[in-house]
Amino acid sequence: MAHVSTTLRSALATSPEYEAVATHLSALLLSQPPSFVFIHDPENSRLTSAVVASTLEELAAQSVHNSSFDCACVNALSCFSPRILFDTVLNTLARWTPDWDQGALNWPGTSEGIRYNDNLDSFVHGIQAVYSQASSAHTSQNGTNKRKGKTPQHSDTVYRMVLVIDQAERLKEKLPELVVPLSRLSELARVDITTIFISKNQWQDIRPSLRSAPEPYYIDVPFLSKQAILDIMNHAFPVAPSDQLTSNDAFTEAYHAALRPLYAHFIATLYSTCGPFVHDPSELAYIAAARWPGFVQPILDAHRRRLCAGRGDMDDGEGPIDETEQDNTLKPPTEDVRLRLTRLFTSSFTAALEALHPRLTHAAHWAHTHTPPDDLLSVPPAHASQTLYTHIATVTAQADAEAGVSVGLEALPRMSKFILVAAFLASTNPARSDLRMFGRGLDERSRRRRRKTGTPRKPKPGTTGTAIKIPQRLLGPTTFPLDRLVAILGVLLEENDADVRPVAPQYSLPGEYTEMEISRVALYANVMELVSMRLLVRTSPADRLDGTPTFKCGIGYELAGKVARELGIVLNDLMYEPV
Repeated sequence: MAHVSTTLRSALATSPEYEAVATHLSALLLSQPPSFVFIHDPENSRLTSAVVASTLEELAAQSVHNSSFDCACVNALSCFSPRILFDTVLNTLARWTPDWDQGALNWPGTSEGIRYNDNLDSFVHGIQAVYSQASSAHTSQNGTNKRKGKTPQHSDTVYRMVLVIDQAERLKEKLPELVVPLSRLSELARVDITTIFISKNQWQDIRPSLRSAPEPYYIDVPFLSKQAILDIMNHAFPVAPSDQLTSNDAFTEAYHAALRPLYAHFIATLYSTCGPFVHDPSELAYIAAARWPGFVQPILDAHRRRLCAGRGDMDDGEGPIDETEQDNTLKPPTEDVRLRLTRLFTSSFTAALEALHPRLTHAAHWAHTHTPPDDLLSVPPAHASQTLYTHIATVTAQADAEAGVSVGLEALPRMSKFILVAAFLASTNPARSDLRMFGRGLDERSRRRRRKTGTPRKPKPGTTGTAIKIPQRLLGPTTFPLDRLVAILGVLLEENDADVRPVAPQYSLPGEYTEMEISRVALYANVMELVSMRLLVRTSPADRLDGTPTFKCGIGYELAGKVARELGIVLNDLMYEPV
């Protein structure tokens, strides 16, 4: 299931939208629940999964309304095979944790030698065995309470199991044969079990053909409004204890209770910048967690400087200072300070969104590289913006130098670098342009005449003109077969490597040396090594023997240009759509 922090989960419980979903589901499970429930949340299915899991945990922790629950929450993305799904469900329902020291065995069941993960029939028998064992345990527990003279609140307690499938749309892609059995699990196993699908897609997009799956009980999660998202993020503010005011912990200082009003204005400004692109409160909270410590650092620096000045006056012998005059508590900033910080850091919200939302880097590293300079509030307002920009650029350059951003590419063999450049050209240029871009002959210069990249043609009067074509390097890499990669590689080696390769007198014909190089087994070994390094992405199945394997380039234009410059290749001249 979705991993949501404790503070965010408690904040979701206070949201009216998610509170209505939790109340609806609880009332449904405590009465006469249907065998199949479908929960649709097109925007924040991850948060809905966390709310459903919290609701089921509360119901399982306490037996109310003569009902006792055991629940299993699994993710269809991680359960990509039937055996993994079967084992995960049975182990969770039976409350069995595989121990590595004991061989990581799955739930053994009531009889030895029986495996419940072979097929669907064995899985159904496993559900029945778990239900029989758990219901017997609950019945014996009620009998024990009666013998001890403790009359239970409800003598006829009903045992019920709940199976939750998160990201259920993945079942149609990976395990389409299990959609119908899971939706009819109560009928197949003949036990009291409710199956809940949680998905961002509608049931019409997941439902198999021929109406073989039953019609579920629908629960639609309402869209979160702007105020609802801001309330969730504001309730997720982790207030530090007041007795840790003078702590040197950056987290404790940044989330001091006195800064909570400023945090409300901060998240409102953050939402106005990132809200049109991101509606998930957890994603917005992730971006806020990376930017908030740097946002309040100038206030904390001014507070520490004020404390140090007070201690310095006492050390100078000016006499003791009255405790009423010496106030060491952190106070909320003034409106002028809040506006100054908002003007300084608003431009960095977009940079945080572009780097953190696609997970190009993690929040801790981004927060470190975008830390403001010390005592930023003491800098004159006219120079504060330039000081902040210069400091961030310096810290980022130092971090990149320490981390060695492209040390992996620099350590690659020369042939692997040629393969990467060839793969980038194959993923960027259309296949129909290979003859014009890489064809060689007596009139190669005239054949490789470049298209004009000047002023576009003016549209005809009365028309709006043609649509703007987006360059392929901005749309992402396209797939290419292995033989096309080898052909482009041969051209690059012949033009840029012929003068520096070792002398080989046995190859006298033009191009014979290059033909021998691209036919070696080591070339294909280099390709597979680049695939293992994720510099190349294989798009065809690895176990497929017929057909040519296809790949995609895993590096961007900047890294490809750097590798090309090391090899002496003018990359822009070989691109169909030059930069």
